[in-house]
Amino acid sequence: MTDRLVCLGECMVELAETGPATYRRSFAGDTFNAAWYARRALPEGWDVAYATCIGTDAVSDEMAAFMAGEGIATDTLRRIPERGVGLYMIALKDGERSFAYWRGQSAARLLADDPDWLDAVLGGAAHVHVSGITLAILAPEARRHLIDALARARTAGVTVSLDTNIRPRLWENDESCRAALTACAEASDVLLPSFDEEAVLFGDATPEATLARYRQAGARVVVVKNGAAQILGWSDPAGEVRVDAVPDTAVVDTTAAGDSFAGAFLAAHLTGADLRAAITRAARVAAGVVGAHGALVR
Repeated sequence: MTDRLVCLGECMVELAETGPATYRRSFAGDTFNAAWYARRALPEGWDVAYATCIGTDAVSDEMAAFMAGEGIATDTLRRIPERGVGLYMIALKDGERSFAYWRGQSAARLLADDPDWLDAVLGGAAHVHVSGITLAILAPEARRHLIDALARARTAGVTVSLDTNIRPRLWENDESCRAALTACAEASDVLLPSFDEEAVLFGDATPEATLARYRQAGARVVVVKNGAAQILGWSDPAGEVRVDAVPDTAVVDTTAAGDSFAGAFLAAHLTGADLRAAITRAARVAAGVVGAHGALVR
């Protein structure tokens, strides 16, 4: 098995607000952002690939070329002629973001519909990264197929990480969201939840409760992010660590804060950093990202 990180999900056209009625166009999406930050942090011996479905139109071609130009392998892309890629717009107020989406015909919604392609993509990785959004965009049956494929890959020796990234508006209902995230957590080695989201969906009273729940699901590493508050981490056999979030007094745009954390954390974790060092590196990257506009901050 090669040193390959595969991030699986949806990449979209991003229109980021830069002024009154003006936007900057790029390509982004939560797991793609994680792949981008991981590529910047991993040594050249590591291959980073993005696995998704795109169309055969000019925008899909441009997206694939952008990925390749950023050093991200595209041999894991699957083309679906009758589909295209999604689009979202970011509006900002006091550094906080709001989104408008156009993704109904996104090819990525079909990423679990070809089991042979999916097994080949996952089986060629050393580590696979997915998110709650990856799960949310799929139909319920396809969601189950993806989780089953992740479990098969894990049994074959591939490690799996899940950034829970809970977006209620993408789900049919809270019950479906809870069930899918729990099932995917049981097929994952590394869990990267955010406490504020977990508290609302699962009723966790404290970050410690979130950590305990994912430990019970079988995770080997859990890192509970908590905004500007202390980050709580645990791994087997290192045990529990607490790391202060990096203070940042000039929040410009919180887009991709968690995604950049995930990418930087995975890069450190996969190359042998201990838990405290990996969390510290990830927190520093995320702090820099919220100080600039857009998802991909160079």
